[in-house]
Amino acid sequence: MRILLDTSAYSSFMRGNQEIKEALQSADSISVNPIVLGELQAGFQHGRHSDKNKKTLKQFLASPRVQVVVMDEETAERYAVILNALWAIGRPIPTNDLWIAASAMQYGLTILTTDAHFKHVAQVLVHHVPLT
Repeated sequence: MRILLDTSAYSSFMRGNQEIKEALQSADSISVNPIVLGELQAGFQHGRHSDKNKKTLKQFLASPRVQVVVMDEETAERYAVILNALWAIGRPIPTNDLWIAASAMQYGLTILTTDAHFKHVAQVLVHHVPLT
């Protein structure tokens, strides 16, 4: 499985979520996009352990199994497809998550997330890990 890691899954992984840890260990590749990185950086700046969290993320991104995918015009086209499909079924999701889904669609990646609303995006595969 090739994974696009959502912000919620990264955060849960850092808190020790075993199911997410296992999914990451078994993944063929792990990708993140600039939206996820921005959300993480915003959280770090808002938190009390900013330097530690930035260092941990830098180490995570340095793994040869992890890559940052590019967002471009093709991503924007996928965004529009997903947004219109969600409008049609009356199921909007947060804008940043639309961009995350668009990246997953573009690169054929499965979104690893704790956010159930991704399951409404028919254009992508989702590995949803409910928080307990």
